[in-house]
Amino acid sequence: MSELEFPRLEFIGMIHHREQSEIHPAKSGVVLDRGYIREFAQAAETAGFDRVLIGYHSDAPDGFLVAASAAAHTEKLGFLVAHRPGFVEPTVAARKFNSLDQITGGRAAIHVISGGDDTDQRRDGDYLDKAERYTRTDEYVGILKRIWTEAGPVSHAGKYYKFENASTAVRSVQAPRIPIYFGGASEAAVGVAGKHADVFALWGETQAQVREITSRVRAEAARHNREVKFSLSFRPILAATEDEAWARAERIKHEILRIRGEAALGPAVLSPANEGSRRLLEAAAAGERLDRRLWTGAALATGARGNTTSLVGTPEQVAEAFLEYYHLGVTTFLIRGFDPLPDAIEYGRDLLPATRRLLAERLAIRSAAE
Repeated sequence: MSELEFPRLEFIGMIHHREQSEIHPAKSGVVLDRGYIREFAQAAETAGFDRVLIGYHSDAPDGFLVAASAAAHTEKLGFLVAHRPGFVEPTVAARKFNSLDQITGGRAAIHVISGGDDTDQRRDGDYLDKAERYTRTDEYVGILKRIWTEAGPVSHAGKYYKFENASTAVRSVQAPRIPIYFGGASEAAVGVAGKHADVFALWGETQAQVREITSRVRAEAARHNREVKFSLSFRPILAATEDEAWARAERIKHEILRIRGEAALGPAVLSPANEGSRRLLEAAAAGERLDRRLWTGAALATGARGNTTSLVGTPEQVAEAFLEYYHLGVTTFLIRGFDPLPDAIEYGRDLLPATRRLLAERLAIRSAAE
């Protein structure tokens, strides 16, 4: 059996710069908690996660520094740093990411997000509309790839960037370059992802939605003689029995509604800012429980502001649901809990081993039958 036929499963967690989630409001005055970052990174590594995502928001600490801090307390854990093109020149970003890869011994990756929220973009001084942001991203990522892979100085003259003889002296440990993950679900995002992404990242959608968008991304990638892998994001809700897991999901929804109050029924629900949120709400319109394990209750309660769909059940049941997506071509699962640190520990103890074991058993059966 080849790696091409049966790609390796990858699990990505998400590390935050402080304890916070939809059901755990941030503590007043705490913006960056070094102890929490250290504890979470070490827990994720112990749990067997391949990487952790470090998100990007206009009011959040710098992701490069958070990654470097967490890396100092781990040995194997990878760091997927979210990056919005437009705020750091691509020549500088190329050196920053390669420097991080050197510092961590080859554990860096970039998660390219063009930005779906105009309000948050403008907080950092970006007034381009969504279509132009993706056009800029295309140029930006193309520059990164050239600086990361070409042998000598790089010059460029384009619509958004112009420079001469940019240095390629700072190289990555990973060859030929660090991995590129790509976020976004719009037509423009699909176009750029097909050209540049190694991994195309989706929020947790129905199996029918995943079939639809992955086929579009594959077709776009084929136009550039490329292949793209796929990542799916979920908020798994686990318990010893299925009934207990669904009861836990209901408690989480009610806690979200209690905290958000009337905001839960506000404009964000009716007109989300990005295509990813609209796709989640489209699924939610069909019901809270879909495809047996997919739960949309938290997505509806929050207006799908971010990754808010869940797979609900026992660890073995959720592992089976993962493999249903795996057989659709999804090889990376980005998972985080509503109780972030305790859930990460639980995933490492129960969910990740169950999924890997179940996949190994199925592949062994298939191999024996061939």
